Amino acid sequence: MNEFTVGEVHEAIATTRPDQECLVFRDRRLTWNDVTERTRQLADYLRGAGLGCRTERANLPTHESGQDHLAIYLHNGNEYLECMLASFKGRVTPFNVNYRYVAEELTYLLRDSGATAIAFHSTFAPVLQSVLDDVPDLRVLLQVPDESENDLLPGAVWYEDAIAAGDPSTDLDASPDDLYILYTGGTTGMPKGVMWRQGDALVECFGAPRTAESIEEIVAAATGRRALIAPPFMHGAGHWVAMGTWNTGGTVFVPSIPERLDPRDIWSIVERERIDFLLIVGDAFARPLIDELNTNRYDLSSLNVLLSGGAALSAHLKEELLGIAPHLMIIDGLGSSEAGGQLTHVSAAGGASTGTFPLAPNNHVLSEDLTRVLEADDPEVGWLAKSGRLALGYLGDPAKTARTYPVIDGVRYVVPGDRAVLLEGNIVELRGRDSVTINSGGEKIFAEEVEMAIKPHPDVFDCVVTGRPSERWGNEVVAVVQLRPGTDPSDQDLLDEAAKHVARYKLPKAIVRVESIVRSPSGKADYRWAKEIASKS
Repeated sequence: MNEFTVGEVHEAIATTRPDQECLVFRDRRLTWNDVTERTRQLADYLRGAGLGCRTERANLPTHESGQDHLAIYLHNGNEYLECMLASFKGRVTPFNVNYRYVAEELTYLLRDSGATAIAFHSTFAPVLQSVLDDVPDLRVLLQVPDESENDLLPGAVWYEDAIAAGDPSTDLDASPDDLYILYTGGTTGMPKGVMWRQGDALVECFGAPRTAESIEEIVAAATGRRALIAPPFMHGAGHWVAMGTWNTGGTVFVPSIPERLDPRDIWSIVERERIDFLLIVGDAFARPLIDELNTNRYDLSSLNVLLSGGAALSAHLKEELLGIAPHLMIIDGLGSSEAGGQLTHVSAAGGASTGTFPLAPNNHVLSEDLTRVLEADDPEVGWLAKSGRLALGYLGDPAKTARTYPVIDGVRYVVPGDRAVLLEGNIVELRGRDSVTINSGGEKIFAEEVEMAIKPHPDVFDCVVTGRPSERWGNEVVAVVQLRPGTDPSDQDLLDEAAKHVARYKLPKAIVRVESIVRSPSGKADYRWAKEIASKS
């Protein structure tokens, strides 16, 4: 089986379209040749700063890294993807930083990752400066100017100066064994760094053809698309689809307002740039985007595919979108930091649904006790799993790696934590994340399932479901609800809607109204926040 590196594939495709647009952000329209030269220069600068591979992968335990690590502490922009690609070319391991972290969380992440370099927007300079004394290994600082106009940190270099100092002609010798690290969101626990071999991530995360035996085959399959990436690149789905777009020979478009979702900005770019592929993250993105379409008209005739990854997209919202743009193909993409891409489900006009996926090769449902692979139509609620090309595990945590990547009958699987049933016809019915499952009255209730039951109510803008202690039930289901402005449905109204979709024992015992639901910038629910709100009510 031949393997390739991310940079090798990108440069091979670049030779076939050097003057075509590769990356567009605001008024920057970078060609494939531009991106090739800029990332080569940045890779050379990183090497010149003493960064790279210190110990080859073959000489290390699976939970250790022999490379320097570059923390990417940036909003979306051309710099984010350039940093990733340059790191891959320079044998430096890139990893994502949640830019909402406060100083204590940032310190934890930089220590846990062993970061020796960081690229950051100026707006984050004050937080970064406050932790530098606590992360002495951090020695290379690349600062990207922004509207904050914060001064250059002591010891830092302006990003464009670093690129200008690099030599694009330097030979690069990256290996498929070099690492890519993706830090989990940490919404239910401390973030963990998932370690991928670059050769495996190229296929399982970044969408390169699985069966390609040569670079020429990959290049021949590169037909191109014009993809707008709405979520933050610091979320796995964001940079996975961006890299996947490049691996199809396509153009990546970045929202003009990267700090938050601006529906008017998104639809304006779709219309102006003739976007044919749009990535969003579940209901948190879809609801405001649909509201904008119901208020203002846009030409969406170029848009063929809307992909939702990272969070569920409710069936009723799909129906609304298809009512506005019936030509759309709406795809649910299911994956995880630990497994890469796993399953997809397609909805089109006349057939929108959510929560079921055709079983794909190398995907499985394992028994609850992790001793066997379940067959179709087995009623047991098991674990969604994957085999084949997998991540190495968690950086610095062999025990957690062993739990998440069990070996059953000689086959290594990954079990990211999703509960599922394998129905007749090899259809996977996803139940939800085990980490947010509520044990109430002896029954397991999946939070996402109850959320999907409440959200179809026309007065509900957003909803997160959690559990709280109960003398009678052990734990009881609580729905934290954000209503549409000017509406005031009763609790019974909301429960009546939910009762249309789930069994009565799953209905919330309490409903807590809030002005706004707290979610990560990527649109994922913050269940720790929801549990705190429920416990105080």
